[in-house]
Amino acid sequence: MKRLQGKDLLLVGLTLFSMFFGAGNLIFPPFLGAQAGVHTWLAMLGMAVSAVGLPVLGVVAVARSGGLDELGNRVHPLFSKVFTVACYLAIGPCLAIPRTASTSFEMAVPPFVGGEAPLGLFQLCYTLVFFGLALMLALRPEKLTDRLGKILCPVLIALIVVAFVGCLIHPMGGYGEPQTARLAESPVISGFLDGYQTMDAIAALVFGITIAIAIRARGVSDEREIVSGTVRAGWIAGALLLIIYAMLAHMGALSGSRFPGATNGAGVLTDLVFELFGPVGLMLIAAIFVIACFNVCVGLITSCGEYFYKLWPRLPYKGWAAIFAGVSLVIANAGLDQILKISVPVLNAIYPVAIVLMALSCFHKWIADRPGVYSVGVLFTTVVSVLLAAADYLPGLKEILFYLPLAREGLGWLLPTAVGILAGLALPKKKGEAC
Repeated sequence: MKRLQGKDLLLVGLTLFSMFFGAGNLIFPPFLGAQAGVHTWLAMLGMAVSAVGLPVLGVVAVARSGGLDELGNRVHPLFSKVFTVACYLAIGPCLAIPRTASTSFEMAVPPFVGGEAPLGLFQLCYTLVFFGLALMLALRPEKLTDRLGKILCPVLIALIVVAFVGCLIHPMGGYGEPQTARLAESPVISGFLDGYQTMDAIAALVFGITIAIAIRARGVSDEREIVSGTVRAGWIAGALLLIIYAMLAHMGALSGSRFPGATNGAGVLTDLVFELFGPVGLMLIAAIFVIACFNVCVGLITSCGEYFYKLWPRLPYKGWAAIFAGVSLVIANAGLDQILKISVPVLNAIYPVAIVLMALSCFHKWIADRPGVYSVGVLFTTVVSVLLAAADYLPGLKEILFYLPLAREGLGWLLPTAVGILAGLALPKKKGEAC
């Protein structure tokens, strides 16, 4: 019985890292550093929990439960279907896949063509090539480890290290003061909430299918070994994410003190590398964004295609992959700002539910005979998180919900979740064998 280990384990871990590390992972850590200044590492502590710890926990939870469907079934079969489809659509064609093309385009084309260029036409041409190449790789999911883990991921890490070393060799001063009251007063909570925007906790729930295919392609066939290999690959990916985030946050904090006008992480990194390397720096940062976003795009098209083929097998996997690539192409041309504007409320609604599911899975051994813990706890979380996400558009609702503890900090779902879990524990145990 073959076990995933050594070089094969490292390659699968690198593949998983490359599938995680895309647009949001490049944008949000440096921007957090630029905004947090001297509170960068406190803010990064919060981001490490939501953007590293939760993704690793998600990989472990899905692997040990037998898939996202099975994890959702612990709540209710209907919930499982609705939540799983919502996760795949959010992390796929509705938000994350289009964001990979939009973000990489913003970094790879406008800085080099001038303000008078027809950017709309250029973006259309770019996204056609981008999604065409991504679809070509996604059509062979068993080859992802060779193409992402062996080639593109090491190149990406090397480029980021080059930019980081440039900051060490040519330091540009110290960290500045926090640029927002939120980061000055609650840097840990702010970092935790900003970590939502990477989408990695949700991505962890949907990447299980693809990673299992990659492990089987290395000759591992025993299901227990596939689960074990997935978990260990998750730890490798998590360690790499933490290291790269720390580098990017440090770079952002230095850039923020020197160039305080940047409005997003892409601008933060652009200002920094241009200061360090001149025009060559723009090419460096463009290459980093294109490779990172391309890797994630391939992984997401693959995962979404595999899931929907499993759900509706009348259309072959290649057909589903082509649909998701095509829909993402159309949405990507709406522009990065629109995509980011939509993503915030959607993620604020979905993320707490994903967090609670993953957290409860850690205690499944002790609550397996109490299904009410899952159903009532997740019900309370879902209702409150959806209402909180909608509150920004309904001022009257916001005033009511802000009576909840921690609601102003974005964690108003915590107390209702705790109440729901306690209520679930009070319900009768499940008769017969524990699930």
